[in-house]
Amino acid sequence: MNDSYKPGTPCWIDLMVPDQQAALDFYCDLFGWQGEVGPAEQGGYAVCTLKGKPVAGIMKAMNPDGTVPDPLPPTVWTTYLSTDGIDGTLKSATDAGGTLMMGPVDVMDLGRMAVIADPTGAVVGLWQAGTFDGAGIVNEHGALIWNELATSDLSAASAFYSAVLPVTTDRSEMPGAEEYIEFKVDDRAVGGMMDLSKLPPGVPPHWQPYFHVDDVDEVQASAVRAGGSVLAPAFDMAAGRMAVLADPQGGAFAVITASMPEQPA
Repeated sequence: MNDSYKPGTPCWIDLMVPDQQAALDFYCDLFGWQGEVGPAEQGGYAVCTLKGKPVAGIMKAMNPDGTVPDPLPPTVWTTYLSTDGIDGTLKSATDAGGTLMMGPVDVMDLGRMAVIADPTGAVVGLWQAGTFDGAGIVNEHGALIWNELATSDLSAASAFYSAVLPVTTDRSEMPGAEEYIEFKVDDRAVGGMMDLSKLPPGVPPHWQPYFHVDDVDEVQASAVRAGGSVLAPAFDMAAGRMAVLADPQGGAFAVITASMPEQPA
């Protein structure tokens, strides 16, 4: 990425885990990232890089006072949507039925962040860039290529995100994916949305990151060898070949070899 992310576009992801070092080892080996536990003044937050550019964050699950939560929260990837005015976005979110989960807080001079839940219960972050725009590499092996919302109410979710950010929603024009909804910014697809009923019972509404990989089957096998698990084995679909995996601590993510991946902006 050479430019800042337009408001409404997924711009960053991070993972909160009980064992930060184990997560760093797993993802760095799987995707070729570099990363280490960050300084104490940043809560140990690790910014993982690929080819010297930031691709994702990994942090240890802890309370604001530095103690370990009991019980531990679930291990999940959080998607962050770009905004150019986080306070206004939060007001729009709560007015539209969303719930403030955390923030807004300043992250040094890097930017301002908050976490909300949409009216269907899916948790998503918001990021107002300062000196840090977000992911510096996308759409390459080991980097973010897509973010997807699984929700129990497509209409309610569409209305919410369109009221909160300058995004529109429309059915996919990709052959074989007519039931899939795309989030668009300036008529460019930046993310997707699917009906939660297509997933196994008990899966809550959530946002999930997709990483582009050169060989889905090879990455799936590597994840299993490293202690991860397979939630949906590699399969072919409209956009390419993909699999849904989980790291050894339960964090779910998808990998895809896209048939026609977007070129980095």
